[in-house]
Amino acid sequence: DRVLVRIKDLTVEKADKEVWVRGRIHTSRAKGKQCFLVLRQQQFNIQALVAVGQHASKQMVKFAANITKESIVDVEGVVRKAYQKVGGCTQQDVELHVQRIYVISSAEPRLPLQLDDAVRPEVEGEEDGRATVNQDTRLDNRIIDLRTSTSQAIFCLQSGICQLFRETLIRKGFVEIQTPKIISAASEGGANVFTVSYFKTSAYLAQSPQLYKQMCICADFEKVFCVGPVFRAEDSNTHRHLTEFVGLDIEMAFNYHYHEVVDEIADTLVQIFKGLQERFQTEIQTVSKQFPCEPFKFLEPTLRLEYREGVAMLREAGVEMGDEEDLSTPNEKLLGRLVKEKYDTDFYILDKYPLAVRPFYTMPDPANPKISNSYDMFMRGEEILSGAQRIHDPQLLTERAKHHGIDLEKIKAYIDSFRFGAPPHAGGGIGLERVTMLYLGLHNVRQTSMFPRDPKRLTP
Repeated sequence: DRVLVRIKDLTVEKADKEVWVRGRIHTSRAKGKQCFLVLRQQQFNIQALVAVGQHASKQMVKFAANITKESIVDVEGVVRKAYQKVGGCTQQDVELHVQRIYVISSAEPRLPLQLDDAVRPEVEGEEDGRATVNQDTRLDNRIIDLRTSTSQAIFCLQSGICQLFRETLIRKGFVEIQTPKIISAASEGGANVFTVSYFKTSAYLAQSPQLYKQMCICADFEKVFCVGPVFRAEDSNTHRHLTEFVGLDIEMAFNYHYHEVVDEIADTLVQIFKGLQERFQTEIQTVSKQFPCEPFKFLEPTLRLEYREGVAMLREAGVEMGDEEDLSTPNEKLLGRLVKEKYDTDFYILDKYPLAVRPFYTMPDPANPKISNSYDMFMRGEEILSGAQRIHDPQLLTERAKHHGIDLEKIKAYIDSFRFGAPPHAGGGIGLERVTMLYLGLHNVRQTSMFPRDPKRLTP
């Protein structure tokens, strides 16, 4: 008669009900004729009591106390209201009085890391001398690390970002597309690509779905998006770069001005931020227990500054940089702090970048040949989206490709796609892992990549 229930659903309303729960043994502690277990499912846990009595013998108490940590068990018992709040558990108002317990899958006695150590804030560990777990140990034993309440919350929230991205864009009339990841030429026109053997020739792993998104616009899809892997053969030994990440890409035809697209992308991100606030407070609070951070702030409508305004703010703060110089990472972060102080927002747009620092397919500003119709979007002072109006005229596109030293033969199919009538269009690419990291205020993108890839890591 018992019903299989989730730990997160074991509340006071279930008091005195007989239930069946499957979970992992998080901790066990024997005390006389009793054994206290903590059962865990994802980021939720509950205290379970095995006590000598009508339903449990001494042998059963001893058996329960000897089940190794991280073993998967089935527990049958009765939900009871706790006499006082149960500290250290998410379900603090109830506990489970065990009648039967079955081991479904036993874990080895020696774990590569302890989950309690892996969720301890680093500062707290330093203060009282208790162990914390470093990043390499976490990533070497990722299966165990992903079981922590913090990791569970991070990746539930990341799933929510993808869900909200799709929901919002489909509601706006976008079509989801899938683009090739094995391509004949570098998508960005640069050298930082992975070369792969392709039968009797060579091919490349796509740096971006860029060219195919544009081809779909030329094919009259009008508004498209895709979610998929992106590969960058860069020296990704920084806190925010990976050699493989998940790209959330958007492309859209516009009627009058590329700011139509900028506004649509910005609103999409705002809807994601609002959705996370509304649907994922439990996950946000779980992560903040280990990694305290100020709540993410944004404005409606989104703040948009021109590049020259950002440069002016940096110069006022003592930074020396030229009008056509790209932003360095330290200057990006400084500008983010200056914007937060002045406008009280963690999310903003920087528009009208110098043409010299943008890819070959970026449309020049018709009023100023040194400026481009391009933009980046920032969260907490770090870039999460790079985008632009694309050149849709094949003659101008050819000229710009030559200027950048690109082999025209390798991008012939791309240029040819604009020869049969192409609407003005713009778009951008968002890094999923980076958005997750910056929204939660984490310090390394590897915390938000389930199995990260960088120059030093190819496993697990």
